[in-house]
Order: sequence, then C-alpha cells, then structure tokens
Amino acid sequence: MTPRRIIIVGGGISGLAAAWRIQQSLQKSGQPFDLQLLESSPRTGGALQSVARDGFLLEMGSDCFISEKPRGVGLCKELGLGTDLIGTRPDYRRSFILRGGRFYPVPEGFYLMGPSRYRPFLKSGLLSWPGKFRVMMEPLIPSRPQTDESLASFVRRRFGQEMLDWMAQPLVAGIYGASPESLSLRSTFPQFLELERVYGSIVFGLRKKRGATRSASGARYSLFVTLRRGVQTLADTLRAKLGAGIVRTGARVKEVRPKEGAWQVVKSDGEILPTEAVCLALPSYASADLLRAVDSDLANDLSGIAYAPAATIHFAFRERDVSRPLNGVGFVVPHKEDKIVLGCTFAQNKFEGRAPEGFVLVRAFLGGIRSDTWIEDEDRNLTNRVFAELKDWLGISSQPLFTHLERYERALPQYAVGHLQRILRIEERILRYKGLSLAGNWSYGIGIPDCIESGERAAEALLTYLERPAPALS
Repeated sequence: MTPRRIIIVGGGISGLAAAWRIQQSLQKSGQPFDLQLLESSPRTGGALQSVARDGFLLEMGSDCFISEKPRGVGLCKELGLGTDLIGTRPDYRRSFILRGGRFYPVPEGFYLMGPSRYRPFLKSGLLSWPGKFRVMMEPLIPSRPQTDESLASFVRRRFGQEMLDWMAQPLVAGIYGASPESLSLRSTFPQFLELERVYGSIVFGLRKKRGATRSASGARYSLFVTLRRGVQTLADTLRAKLGAGIVRTGARVKEVRPKEGAWQVVKSDGEILPTEAVCLALPSYASADLLRAVDSDLANDLSGIAYAPAATIHFAFRERDVSRPLNGVGFVVPHKEDKIVLGCTFAQNKFEGRAPEGFVLVRAFLGGIRSDTWIEDEDRNLTNRVFAELKDWLGISSQPLFTHLERYERALPQYAVGHLQRILRIEERILRYKGLSLAGNWSYGIGIPDCIESGERAAEALLTYLERPAPALS
C-alpha cells in the first residue's frame, strides 16, 4: 500500500490535536502513512506554556479550560492524563470587579451579563440604584429579530449602559480582550440570543436554567479544570505520544501551493515537501500569508480577522507582605477605570500547587483592542507601571520576590460583528481545494477545547479526502 503523506503546519494545540487524530485514525485502519508536523519556533504548544520557578508554577497563556466543552477533558483522558486533572479550590470560588479602588464581589447568580437571582444583585454596591432599576426592567424590554449585533448593543438595550460599563464589559474583556462595541454576540455568547428568543427575557431565561448557571461567582467555578503540572503537560504529552520523527521544530514554512492534484509545502530554507494533504493550524493572518498566491479572496478574508495584543506579568510575594485578604480567585478592571491592568488572578487560590505555602502568586493580564498604551513600553517600565497599580489595590508592602513578563503581539482574535459570515465564506472557499484544511482559535472559539475541536475537524476533513487512491507525488 502506498503511504499517505500529510503535513500539518503549526505546532500549537490545534495542530497537535489534528496530528494526533490523523495518526490514531490511520494506525487503526492499518494504512501506512508519512505524517509531519512543522513548527517554526523551538517548542510546540504555542500559548500553552508552564514554567516552574522557585517552587511556583507560572502559566504564560491559558491556565485552565472549561469542562463543559467535552474535548478538553476528553483528550486528556485519551492521553492518560485523566488523573492529573484538578479543579479550582472550593474555598475561593468567587471573583471581584474593581470600581473606584474598591473590590466588589460578582453577585451570586450573575452570569457574564445578567442576573439569575435578584436579591444578591440588588445588595451589590457595584451599580447605582437607577442602574439596578434599569436592569430590573429587562423582562419588559421587547425582543428583536435574531440578527448579529454587538455585545454592547445587546447589553445596552436589555440592561442599560451602567450594566455594560461596570459588569458586562470587564467580565467579557477578561475572556476575549475585545471592545464590546465590536464583539459579535452571535459568535461568542449565542446562548443569550437564544434566551431572548425562547423566553423573551435574559433574566427569566437564566432563572429557568438556574440549575446549569447557578452562580458565576460560586458553583460555575467547578467547571474550570487544569492539569496538576500545568497546561503545557497536554502539549508535551501529545508531542511525546506522536513519537519520534513526526514533529519538526525550527521548520518555518514560506509557501503552500497546489501541484498536479496534490500540494507542495515550501520551507524558508528552500526545501520543497510534496504531500497529498496539508493542514494549516496557524493564526489566520499566517495562513493568509501562505495562501495568498493560491487564492487572494480567501487570504483577504483570513487576514481580515483582527488580533489584539496581550501580556501576562507574574509577581511573587510573601503572604505577609500583602495586606489585602485575597479571598477569591482574582478580579477584573472595567475600562472606565482607565488602568493598564485588565484583570488579575491569585494563582495560589485558583489551583493547588501554584505557589509554596506562605507565598502569593499574582498574575496580571494586559491587552485588548482598547487597552494598548503599554505596547511600546520597555519591559522594566511596564512591569513597574503594573506593580504600582497592584501595590495600591492589594496593599503590598515590599518589592516582589521576582517578576516574569510574557508578551504576545497578536494574541487574541477578535470576533467582530459579522464574524460567522466571514467564517462561512472561508469554509466555502476551502472546499474548492481538495486536501487542504485550516484550524485555529480564530474560527469558532478561543479556549483550549475549542482549539482541540478545530484541529480535530480539520483532521477529519483530510481523512475523508485521503479515502481516495493515493496520487503519485514528486
């Protein structure tokens, strides 16, 4: 039997998941194959990077994933990592929103942009009484036809401006780093459109579904899981199980082109790799660069997806040097506060094993389309600016034991209004090119399970294509 030749470009979690699915499927079928994964950087895993330092465990990018989306936990179990999964620490399952230098707990039963319980919401000091009254009017607001609209437009018309400014915006920015004025509700939180359609009210809909969404600041934290030794364990395990000879790091690709019913992958060193099928598991702009000579319209749609910068800065302290009680997993900062920090996680509270006993590990987040004043700062100045804000908020009385800054120039794909229509155009265009598939966090979700599903969908598309007889490659 002729070996099937497949190349995956990109060694992040999407590309690794695609490679694993292809390898497992072809091994099971008994079909010989030649599978290669090409990664331009020295390591695989992309933003899944965990660093151990002086007894602390630092997460450079994602620090967890949600168990509600099955492929994160599913792949971990498939790889034998099921017993390494841990949940958030039960005693700290709450978070805060900063307003006017004061930390307000996210009210019990509040879910991203709407309350499912009135009493905790009304007791909160986050909104003024006129703002609370406007939220209470939400069940009387008429529904609109189901069209894609921005998150800001949706929250403003259903709950009012104050709810948008002080609750919805900071909570959603902590996930997508996007401006609510441009973020597509249909692409990011379609469940709220569905609640409006079915119940005519977000509040009534959340109350009906309270069993599933009981408390954003309590029970829902039980849905977040991670790996005991850090999320990089998932990427490292995938690479190890793929086996020797599959993954090639330091292999930069400059072009992908069709040739005689197959494909050629051209590396930057001039090497040409013929292949039957190719998966580009890359940021959309990188896939656009590789495909521009093949299809300029496809490349334009891919490059039209904007990205926001991001950074994480870790600060390690002795517990006694932080006077504010850290009785939650962290906090978010509304844009109206005009601060450089987008939010912070108290890593030692969120998951076990992130800091030694008696120490604190604060992870600050920066980024987003609306918060880019820090990009040109040199590292020391940026770290000092962030520390100044944290010192004031948390009552820190000493310099940090150490800091660690990680920057990402283009980190967060922006799911703007019209995003789904763009993705459908891209998918329709890709169907013209047999043996080509795309994967990444720019399509249907940015979380780890979303990226795994994206890679597996791309793999399945190639496996279906490979059911035909193998062509002669040259």
